[in-house]
Amino acid sequence: RLRLHDGKLIKDRRYHLRTYPNCFVAKELTDWLIQHKEAPDRETAIRLMQKLMDHYILHHVCDEHSDYKDAKLLYRFRKDDGTFPLSKDVKVFLRGQSLYEKLVSVEESILKVREENSVKYQRTFLGSEMIDWLIQEGEVENRQEAVELGRALLEHGIIQHVSNRHHFFDSDILYHFWVNFRRRRRLTELLSENSSRALSESPDSPFCLRKLNPEPGNTSFLSVQTNKEIKVVSAVRRSSITSLSGNSNAYFSAPPTLVFPPVAECNPKSVLKRPVTNEELLSPGAPYVKKTLTIVGDAVGWGFVVRGGRPCHIQAVDPGGPAAAAGMKVCQFVFSVNGVYVLHLDYQTISSLIMTGPRTLVMEVMEAIE
Repeated sequence: RLRLHDGKLIKDRRYHLRTYPNCFVAKELTDWLIQHKEAPDRETAIRLMQKLMDHYILHHVCDEHSDYKDAKLLYRFRKDDGTFPLSKDVKVFLRGQSLYEKLVSVEESILKVREENSVKYQRTFLGSEMIDWLIQEGEVENRQEAVELGRALLEHGIIQHVSNRHHFFDSDILYHFWVNFRRRRRLTELLSENSSRALSESPDSPFCLRKLNPEPGNTSFLSVQTNKEIKVVSAVRRSSITSLSGNSNAYFSAPPTLVFPPVAECNPKSVLKRPVTNEELLSPGAPYVKKTLTIVGDAVGWGFVVRGGRPCHIQAVDPGGPAAAAGMKVCQFVFSVNGVYVLHLDYQTISSLIMTGPRTLVMEVMEAIE
């Protein structure tokens, strides 16, 4: 957007006796994208701009076209007309970017390369050190407000405890910026994002379990049963070249450090002993109890697998993951996700709902009374 302003592609334009401020001609922008090697061809350029429209970054000046058309039509960036939707997620991300830029631009920055357990980490800081800096710079009024800001940044994957073991605290625990805001991203990276269904099966997915044994050929996952016995469930983390190399999430994207088996299709047998209907779950006196679980995702994700539909159930849980620590068990039924009632949805829709939500996941589940 800024480059287009500098190049005078974005300017006030007159059409049918009316002036439209800060807009561009779609056909001219398509030409510009190809000339500046942001897109290899017109088809890719159109797909890129459509992606921006789908994410409410661009729109037709009169909102008469929901598609991006390679024609002499006027479009505008929503940030140029004040219609860009500033959700809580976007606000936290922009606040994190602002703090990062402020920290890296000063000479005596608290961001340093530090070592913990013989591992070096970039852009690190101590929790108490960050809080002192936030107060000193007038970013917050007190330490409690600073802790709340730090926790929001961590939950959105902008900062992170170096070994993913702690939330943000006013202490000498070591954290680092997980997002490098200075890395220049190319527009074509947008097209490497997978669909929600593909994400739910990719190695970067919060639904996929960590592999217990990284050696190729061993495709077993542990599944925590309600009776706390450990059962081996055959499963494979399906992946693709794009999901392994691309960045599928703007807020937190941990490059997988494990070795994955070759791509394979699998459909493990349901852990449910018999099908259960919504009517059965919700009928008065039914032998089910509702529980609320709060799960803070780590760099790998939340560590559970959802399957089925209407209602969906927990198919598998990583014993060492955040979901297990929060009390999740297999065979529980998913009642709500972040306040949204989901008993009537299939697992792909629930997966998409969770993937597009905050990193701290609040789920209501229904569990059979033993």
